[in-house]
Amino acid sequence: MKAYIVGVGMTKFEKPETRDWQYWDMVREAGAAALEDAGIRYDHVEQVPVGYCFQASTAGQRAVYELGLTGVPVYNVNNNCATGSTALMLARQFVEGGGSDCVLAVGFEKMARGPLGGGTDGGGDFATSPVARHYGIMAAGHGFEMSPPTAQIFGNAAREHMDRYGTTPAQLAAVGAKNHRHSMNNPYAQFRDPYTVEEILAARTVHRPLTRLQCSPTSDGAAAAVVVSERFVERHDLGERAVEIAAQGMTTDTEASFASGSCIDAVGAPMSRAAAQQVYTASGLGPDDLDVIELHDCFSVNELLTYEALGLCGEGESGRLVESGATTYGGRWVVNPSGGLISKGHPLGATGIAQAAELTWQLRGEAGARQVPGARTALAHNIGLGGAAVVTLLRRG
Repeated sequence: MKAYIVGVGMTKFEKPETRDWQYWDMVREAGAAALEDAGIRYDHVEQVPVGYCFQASTAGQRAVYELGLTGVPVYNVNNNCATGSTALMLARQFVEGGGSDCVLAVGFEKMARGPLGGGTDGGGDFATSPVARHYGIMAAGHGFEMSPPTAQIFGNAAREHMDRYGTTPAQLAAVGAKNHRHSMNNPYAQFRDPYTVEEILAARTVHRPLTRLQCSPTSDGAAAAVVVSERFVERHDLGERAVEIAAQGMTTDTEASFASGSCIDAVGAPMSRAAAQQVYTASGLGPDDLDVIELHDCFSVNELLTYEALGLCGEGESGRLVESGATTYGGRWVVNPSGGLISKGHPLGATGIAQAAELTWQLRGEAGARQVPGARTALAHNIGLGGAAVVTLLRRG
């Protein structure tokens, strides 16, 4: 049975403590927008997977109770930065398995200011952290410094890429410049100011070679998507709203993440490659068939690594790819038209569903000034250390 997204909604992503609101306020706003977009009521919804990382158990129930008290099953989902896409994957599986005709996937996060710690709890006890093995790879090859640990492991992955392939700081900064430029046209983005490559290089260094304008910020926000069956689409005459989830794949770490001792592998490049291949095999499509991509640019280097993992270019060629203009308007693909995590923001539990919202708008032709002309096929990539990678292919006939 096919699954379709027929409604999406999200809040503006904002710096923590910008608004005097609670996480349930965010979910009420995003969830109501998704239901209105689909033209349905909450009592149509049969199941609700809710993704978040920083709230207590059953916070999903507290959040969606703002939409209605119908007694439907609510599933609390936590998969680090891949939480939102994991909730979306559960929604698709509920529908494709025939158990439900209408599922609401929700993701939210209310975060503290400042950089993340080593795990989703923000703590610094790496001996017991879920990502201790990953940071152990980094420490063995690069040592451990006082800068934020996630910036360290991705910064060290950038250094490895530079050493192996000649990638330059300017090419890394070009990712940030592109995504900040894209976010100028996104009213949901946390940051909407453009920056040149030179300004990005001159910004404060977080962990060499990454500067502040190449790093995703902590953010508050929520997103939601209504996922339904083909018969629900027909019954409610939603064909004009429907975007098909054509294929989806999730992978977790294998020996490939750790055997090489490379930070490039430890931050998830092998997971991303495997998840993408699952999706390409299942859909019969490939990189050349894609029009628009939302990918997990938590740091500029991860966008480059993901170009290679998704097959947009060969290994070591991603720096030259972004520099060529192939991943922006007028190029071969438009990557992160929303501004990506770097500029749109990164409330962990909401990110994966917000990617799906952006791509749904793109495929419907509803993205306004950031619209990718003629977009019919889209790919979302969402990754979390610890680890999980989710790749989703959306299309509209």
